[in-house]
Amino acid sequence: MSSAILNMMSSAAAGGAPPAWMQFLPLVAMVAIFWFLILRPQMRQQKEHRNKVSSLQKGDQVLTGGGVIGKVIKVDDNYAEVEIAANTRVKILKTTIADVIDPKAAVPAND
Repeated sequence: MSSAILNMMSSAAAGGAPPAWMQFLPLVAMVAIFWFLILRPQMRQQKEHRNKVSSLQKGDQVLTGGGVIGKVIKVDDNYAEVEIAANTRVKILKTTIADVIDPKAAVPAND
């Protein structure tokens, strides 16, 4: 009985075993899907954010990472001076700016 099982196993192994690289094909496919569904959109968002922050100008309204909304008064290489209230200015890192608020897209709160 055991010789019959060994004969079947040896004939199956010798006959049609797929190449070793075929075992990695599903893994490569999953990495490609992961890349296009998750990493590419994230990279595109980061690029758009960098472009927004680099094109920051005086008078722009910004949202910081801490949730503070203010108006840009002065822009340096790494810093921006933001007015968050009347005569209240803070100096922030440009990398902490979460978004540049478009005044045309702003919707009044009580409409």
